[in-house]
Amino acid sequence: MSHNDTIVAQATPPGRGGVGILRISGLKARDVAQEVLGKLPKPRYADYLPFKDVDGSALDQGIALWFPGPNSFTGEDVLELQGHGGPVILDLLLKRILTLPGVRIARPGEFSERAFLNDKLDLAQAEAIADLIDASSEQAARSALNSLQGAFSARVNHLVEALTHLRIYVEAAIDFPDEEIDFLSDGKIEAQLNGVIADLDAVRTEARQGSLLREGMKVVIAGRPNAGKSSLLNALAGREAAIVTDIAGTTRDVLREHIHIDGMPLHIIDTAGLRDASDEVERIGIERAWQEIEQADRVLFMVDGTTTDAVDPADIWPDFIARLPKNLPITVVRNKADITGETLGISEVNGHSLVRLSARTGEGIDVLRNHLKQSMGFDTNMEGGFL
Repeated sequence: MSHNDTIVAQATPPGRGGVGILRISGLKARDVAQEVLGKLPKPRYADYLPFKDVDGSALDQGIALWFPGPNSFTGEDVLELQGHGGPVILDLLLKRILTLPGVRIARPGEFSERAFLNDKLDLAQAEAIADLIDASSEQAARSALNSLQGAFSARVNHLVEALTHLRIYVEAAIDFPDEEIDFLSDGKIEAQLNGVIADLDAVRTEARQGSLLREGMKVVIAGRPNAGKSSLLNALAGREAAIVTDIAGTTRDVLREHIHIDGMPLHIIDTAGLRDASDEVERIGIERAWQEIEQADRVLFMVDGTTTDAVDPADIWPDFIARLPKNLPITVVRNKADITGETLGISEVNGHSLVRLSARTGEGIDVLRNHLKQSMGFDTNMEGGFL
């Protein structure tokens, strides 16, 4: 495959729809227009034309748009054909275009790749296209669009220019030590450096926000059987995602729910109750639970508040804490506050967060949601941002 090839691809999703779009980019796009349309449309105007087969018969009719390079998305000649969205019609039209020499099916992402190679997009903008398409929340979509419009690139370029400016002064001080002018004595240089450091910190914060929006946070609910893990999953998900019974060992496999908390994607994973199980199926489920725990961003250590008054995780279950990966953040969740009468809310115990709630009634769930959001540094009110 060569970048000199002319490429074609369907721009609309597979399946039936009111409109189906094919895009062609490359040197042969002009020939495709002449062969399929019978003429070259006026640049950047919508022409309603028949789309013709090899023998001149009409395959379809619709809108044709012509974007001569370099004034196009890819920087090459681009032809867009907007016809009816039936899969048979689109397939016939695609096969017709592929009969022309030098035209082939585009690889995934090749239109964006050509835009990058032709300096129409930088790398951050090219990646932002996929982020915008895959955005799972309104805030993620807005952040991806900011990156696509060049916000991230502009911030990076500004930092590079500022550092280059400071480097000039440092090199001048080294190269000309005998000069009467001390290039580094001026307090302005230190102020500029502090400004660059502050900008870098801000970019890191926004990049962290973007990472959360793109990838989400993986939170594993773990604990003994009947601690209320599945009830907590249902409360966070807002629906009956997991079966809840009084029978220990009801959950035997990993259950996953994808939710959003004020725009932050969250991957909640419910696991089998951890214990020494005699049942082979339950043992497999427990082993899978530990595999998920080892890959988690945070563990919600679910505790049945009716079985213990302890609040320090090391006192509640020392063997469990000892097996956890080092530096894995833990939030102790004391459940069944509706029965124990404990005061709802959040506190700190020996460096660990402690949340008291009732998964059954939903009391205290909002406190846990806010805690998860804050623990990952997610700022709902952050203006701008980028992915």
